[in-house]
Amino acid sequence: MRLEVSCIDRVGLAKDILTVLEHHGINLIAIDASNQGFLYLQFAEVDFETLRELLPQIRKVESVHDVRTVSFMPSEQEHYALKTLLKTLPDSVFSLDSKGRIRIANESALLTLGMGEHEVLDEPLNHWVQGFNFSRWMSETPVLAQACRLQINNNEYLAEMLPIYLPDDDGTTILAGAVVSLKSPARVGKQFNALQNQTTGFDNVLANSDKMKEVLKQAKRMAQLDAPLLITGETGTGKELMARASHDASMRREKPFIAINCAALPDSVAEEELFGFVNNGEVVKRGLFEEAKGGTVFLDEIAEMSKAAQVKLLRLLQDGTFRRIGGDEEVRADVRIICSTQKNLAELCQAGEFREDLYYRIHVLSYHMPSLRERKVDVIPLTEMFLEHYSQQLSSPLRRISASCRDYLFSYAWPGNVRQLKNAIFRAVSMWDGATELTVEQLKLPSYAEGFGYFDEEFEGSLDQAMKEYEASLLRRLYPAYPSTRQLAKKLGVSHTAIANKLRDYKIAKKK
Repeated sequence: MRLEVSCIDRVGLAKDILTVLEHHGINLIAIDASNQGFLYLQFAEVDFETLRELLPQIRKVESVHDVRTVSFMPSEQEHYALKTLLKTLPDSVFSLDSKGRIRIANESALLTLGMGEHEVLDEPLNHWVQGFNFSRWMSETPVLAQACRLQINNNEYLAEMLPIYLPDDDGTTILAGAVVSLKSPARVGKQFNALQNQTTGFDNVLANSDKMKEVLKQAKRMAQLDAPLLITGETGTGKELMARASHDASMRREKPFIAINCAALPDSVAEEELFGFVNNGEVVKRGLFEEAKGGTVFLDEIAEMSKAAQVKLLRLLQDGTFRRIGGDEEVRADVRIICSTQKNLAELCQAGEFREDLYYRIHVLSYHMPSLRERKVDVIPLTEMFLEHYSQQLSSPLRRISASCRDYLFSYAWPGNVRQLKNAIFRAVSMWDGATELTVEQLKLPSYAEGFGYFDEEFEGSLDQAMKEYEASLLRRLYPAYPSTRQLAKKLGVSHTAIANKLRDYKIAKKK
């Protein structure tokens, strides 16, 4: 039970109110006073009849204007606001007493030490720190704020130490302790870049492996050139991220960057979306190439572009102009074109599925994004980066990665590459149940083996059953395309009698 008493401050006011509480046998738990003319009281819950008698009696106390029940005390609000802030803060924060002993440690700090709260409270922080002596610093006169580098569990941090001074009655101050905040080098770098406003797209690309460093080196040089760029690589390797980074690092950075997924554009509307539409001489729709004037157009999965759109794109690359659908006017497009694909365009050209002349136009500059399997060194740093990002985004304490999880992350094949890793970390952080470490179980990754693909650990049955199931599935898919036993037998290289028997055994018939 909490009460807010509106009153005029006077000597003996609190004593008179406590007398009323004592008369009802109520033991006071806490009391707050504010300089805005309010007194707050907290005590154990009382029944309605007692409360109905209590409130009028408090109102009769001299200097009391009114009294009402409230949900919380001001000190409680401040306490839980600070607790929430410390809990969600990604930096490690310690509150020390005047002897350098830990009084408060947020969850990130406990993870940094690798200890539980009951193991660190009232213990000197110097038990875990190398490179700085807190008790010696706090014995100096005066104790001044400091920043230095130190080590905890062989990891390096930038530490900021701020002394806590309380005012004394005679106008002096008393040293009550200190607050220590630890930041990792990576976090310090991010904050510095944000402060200086000098971040470019490539600053957000993590590259520890030699392969990725070489790609980044090429990409930075190509970003300054205004020629078409082709980025190849498996799905999820970060092709769009690199395209955006190239735009941000180019002379066109102040102009629009428009990304277009060619695979998601139906053939019927692809030309209209890209180049615009004219009806009776009036421009009904401006195409994306016009919208991006002076900027960059990123054509994701260029291999999926329709044949008609390929022809118009070829002309745009040849002379920088195009015509809107239904229009005769030549429109000049001042854009840089960046394309990406996970397919082999050279093979598609040989098969007649992609225009060869267009391939040579978009393949002026190019580089290949390595898969995550080819840059295993980056897996753990990427995991830590995503953990920090989503922990901040979802206001969740930053967790460390368990040893078994590190081994699993490093050995997993990652068919979905960086995108799959990012999604797995987001899912794990959003579904966290209070565990102190990221575990293999929280990732919920499907079983996958290099060279074999996804597999089912729950498989039951014999090899013969599995072969029959696969055979039946294959025949059901092929029979509509080869609707006679002779045609299907020729396709599969067996006798038509064998095919007829299998179709009968698996009850596969022509659809009427």
